[in-house]
Amino acid sequence: MRRGRPGALPRGTAGPTLTSVGTGEDADGPDDTERVERSGAARAAPRGERREVSRLWHVTLSVSGAEAPLAEVRRALEQLAHDHPFLLTSRYAHDHAEIRYWEEARDLHDAAAVALRLWGEHRSTARLPPWEIVGLEVIDRATYHQRLAEGYGPPPASPVGVHPY
Repeated sequence: MRRGRPGALPRGTAGPTLTSVGTGEDADGPDDTERVERSGAARAAPRGERREVSRLWHVTLSVSGAEAPLAEVRRALEQLAHDHPFLLTSRYAHDHAEIRYWEEARDLHDAAAVALRLWGEHRSTARLPPWEIVGLEVIDRATYHQRLAEGYGPPPASPVGVHPY
């Protein structure tokens, strides 16, 4: 399984990686008799099986550890953003960083599981610092927008990209 854009292998990978679940409406409609996999190949869904609808989750992943040169931290986060094109923004300092992005997943558990694997799976390919995950927040889209409307929570991820604190 892989995650990423349909038909495109994640950069820097030669083998299987993770995939987010596909989107879809009820399985009752005439167009819902096939599933389209991320590879672009379609296969028939078994009769009576309903496709699970995925949702968008806003993820904030916080990592921390021993000090590292700022230039190396920035370069590693830029490479991570290149490898994981769904990253919205990253903020960093000598000894910690925060990554914010949207994840498409069936439920909170799936979104959190993918988020918890993100840093470790890209540690060698992006040459990320050997920091540990110290915080994780996963909220659904409605909660994210409700917080913004009420003036709580971080502002929308802008400007997009990798920035120092």
